[in-house]
Amino acid sequence: MNNTRNYNQELDDASNKAHEKYSYGFDFDVMHPYMIRSFEPFFKPGSLLELGSFKGDFTKRFLPYFSDITCVEASGDALAEARHRLGDQVEFIHSMFETATLPRRYDNIVLTHVLEHLDDPVAVLKRINHEWLAEGGRLFLVCPNANAPSRQIAVKMGIISHNAAVTPAEAAHGHRNTYSLDTLEREAVRASLKVTYRSGIFFKALANFQWDRLLQTDIISSAYLDGCYQLGQQYPDLCSSIFLLCESSTPPPTADSSHT
Repeated sequence: MNNTRNYNQELDDASNKAHEKYSYGFDFDVMHPYMIRSFEPFFKPGSLLELGSFKGDFTKRFLPYFSDITCVEASGDALAEARHRLGDQVEFIHSMFETATLPRRYDNIVLTHVLEHLDDPVAVLKRINHEWLAEGGRLFLVCPNANAPSRQIAVKMGIISHNAAVTPAEAAHGHRNTYSLDTLEREAVRASLKVTYRSGIFFKALANFQWDRLLQTDIISSAYLDGCYQLGQQYPDLCSSIFLLCESSTPPPTADSSHT
């Protein structure tokens, strides 16, 4: 755990003027709806815990599905804005995941575009598995995809060194890793989580800033966006984001416990 990190600064585009933006319209207007579309068939009735709610934009999309929502956020600035937007519809907890004390277990836990920020991702996944996920509950785990065509093109252009590189701009915004489907599942397995479904969300060959410009024109239709989403189901390794659905799994017994 790194207690010296400034989570407010990492999430603030204005404080990182030397680097590319962190938040794009593509994320909010395109990826968020398609994430919900990917999650919806797997939602369990009951409670929802969102780990890393940022300013509440994604949280708001869960309100039609859940009346019992708890959010944990490390950035006090982001949490204050989320609380202002959503009020008492959501219970907010200001804490790092590594030190958070939560009062109960949850039927659904959402961790989207957060794991790549963590100093010890497996430790947090273990807390989810053994402390926070209810029996029969589901973890919705999503990360940016190292193998997205937009990143692979950037490698060929010489902009980044390899698919899984953490760029200076990403590092400035708190990224520690860039996951592909195999390395993301590796982390889940290390935390003794059971992966029950694997997919990708939205085929993506353009960078976010390029998408933002296109979305301001009439070149991109809703049908085209749906086509990219559906193509992503066919080619998950070429998507903007990768998605694992996980359930709790009991860790294997230790050598000592096997004799008790």
